[in-house]
Amino acid sequence: MRILVQSEPFDFAAETAEFGRGRKDVGAVVTFQGIVRDDGGRLSRMEIEHYPGMTQKAISDIAEEAARRWNLADVLVIHRYGDMRPGETIMMVAAAARHRADAFAAAEFLMDYLKSRAPFWKKEFGPDGAEWVAAKDEDEAALKRW
Repeated sequence: MRILVQSEPFDFAAETAEFGRGRKDVGAVVTFQGIVRDDGGRLSRMEIEHYPGMTQKAISDIAEEAARRWNLADVLVIHRYGDMRPGETIMMVAAAARHRADAFAAAEFLMDYLKSRAPFWKKEFGPDGAEWVAAKDEDEAALKRW
């Protein structure tokens, strides 16, 4: 299991290739790439803040829970903080399991958790200034199914 919280950009394709390289004990690897989205064409940048020790532990704890619940062979979570522009990769999740249903469920669980409960604070910057990103009801609803 590898959990990285970092400011530096990362290569999603390289991380994905390395995660699955040489595995003979799994039948499925599911990956997800989160990208900074600019819905209305007005986002100039996003800033993500976090508490280093708290964030790493919270993500590690939930990754360990996912590994137990779905009998995962491996988990990778990379989440960036700091300034990012639209189109940049903000995070990734990878889950490896013997069967695809477990890998898909675990990856989706991790993504829902990261979106709703991981201790990150997002601020969006546009032509009208800066605004903190509020939690969305649909994100909370997605997390409740787990």
